Amino acid sequence: MLLAAAYSGQGPEYDRLRPGYPAEFVTELARIAGPLGAVDVGAGTGKLAAALSARGVAVTAVDPSEKMLAQVPAGITALTGGAETLPLPGRSVSLYTAAQAWHWFDTTAACREADRVLADGGTLALLWNTLDVTVPWVHRLSRIMHAGDILKDGFVPPMNAPFRLSERREVRWEQRMSTADVTRLAATRSYWQRSDEKTRRRVAANLDWYLYEHLGHAPDSEIALLYRSDLLLYRR
Repeated sequence: MLLAAAYSGQGPEYDRLRPGYPAEFVTELARIAGPLGAVDVGAGTGKLAAALSARGVAVTAVDPSEKMLAQVPAGITALTGGAETLPLPGRSVSLYTAAQAWHWFDTTAACREADRVLADGGTLALLWNTLDVTVPWVHRLSRIMHAGDILKDGFVPPMNAPFRLSERREVRWEQRMSTADVTRLAATRSYWQRSDEKTRRRVAANLDWYLYEHLGHAPDSEIALLYRSDLLLYRR
């Protein structure tokens, strides 16, 4: 699974810098999960799993990276595995979530496994946080960071039978962080993780120029990084 290769060396920094998910999305997913609970696939450090658990949902976090799973909060079951072969019994959960992860999966195998583990009436939920590139300065920032996970309005991710899109929602919001952490955020991106040191230095220098010279922010000042979050719900 490519996800493991891109992010296996990360953990605490990824968890600290990557954004969480809008409260209204988490509330709706907790309602859907019900007493059977949820599996969060490609869970990473457990951002979404922790938010669901805080609302009383029994969550199993599944990810191929043991280092990422080491950051999952206590009280949440964390299992090493991939979307193509889930370590769960059949018909065992009411909710399957994949946050920032579906595009890494083999769609055919992932849909087959989602169909296997979801109980009758279950829901497959896909979530993405992306930089809000409708705002010009954020759009340019995303290009400098090589944030490749920018989604067009009305995008449709690959999906196989038996699942059909039943609902989609979109929220725009902001995450406050220091300008120094914006550069650290860039280092959690797959482009940075795959690049050599020369390329990383170039990206960091470009970010310094953009944040401090072009936009005029003071070092370590706080800015509001603008995000768009998408939630897509699928049912059989």
